[in-house]
Amino acid sequence: MRRPKLACCNFLPAIDELKTFALELGFGGVEWSFERDEVPRSAEQRQALGAMLARLAPLEIRYHCAFQHAEFGDVDGERAKEAMRLLRRTCRVVAELGGRVVTIHVGRGLDTTHGLSWERTLDALAHLHRFAAGLGLELCLENLAWGWTSRPELFEKLLRKGGPFATLDIGHALVSPSITSRHFDLEDFTAPHPERFLNAHIYHAEDERGHVAPETVEEIAGRLDLLLELPRCDWWVLELRERAPLIQTLGVVRGYLERRGIVPRAAGEEHSAL
Repeated sequence: MRRPKLACCNFLPAIDELKTFALELGFGGVEWSFERDEVPRSAEQRQALGAMLARLAPLEIRYHCAFQHAEFGDVDGERAKEAMRLLRRTCRVVAELGGRVVTIHVGRGLDTTHGLSWERTLDALAHLHRFAAGLGLELCLENLAWGWTSRPELFEKLLRKGGPFATLDIGHALVSPSITSRHFDLEDFTAPHPERFLNAHIYHAEDERGHVAPETVEEIAGRLDLLLELPRCDWWVLELRERAPLIQTLGVVRGYLERRGIVPRAAGEEHSAL
């Protein structure tokens, strides 16, 4: 078990404001999310982004592909190829920036899987995992609130057959139909491959308003207990994009860690076991 590093999202547009906010509140890192039109294309764009992100030091940076409707398993072959080109380009950019962990999705922004091929998705996921590994990256698949990755039995198959690492979104997991129906337990997301989970996204739940902050430690304590049992899940992103809910969630998570006698790792602090 490792001490987690708490991270925030890149929710502030000014890089220096983001750095000051994160360090003043004691965050150890930033999860940098790319929208599909934000991934650099030219060497000049990559250099500009690298120079900007260097200003976040000593905060650690991990990366998140917040792409909607970019499915490498699309039944339309051309759309599938376009999505794969985007994801491969993003991996190259992350590697050039010195990153080592990047999170992707399957089915983000979709309300049906009818336009996806299961076999093509598995083959493409395995390909992208190998491609990322060749660049020195650990590719992580995140569970969503709906779709294939919201179902523990299918999420497990994607991890086992596609080979990637994983990001556990505890808010998505809570509202998954597989969990709300009690057909599965939350632990079923992680039990088959606990060593694959490198990151967590933390908030209470997702609803029509978006991500909702927890009000008490008790609301998320069981899920945080689960995270502490995962041997490599030491990057906890408080995934809220407004100051007040983010600060509220930070207080809840710190309260939980204090009860457990755990001090999160600070910016610049490397991995250390409990």
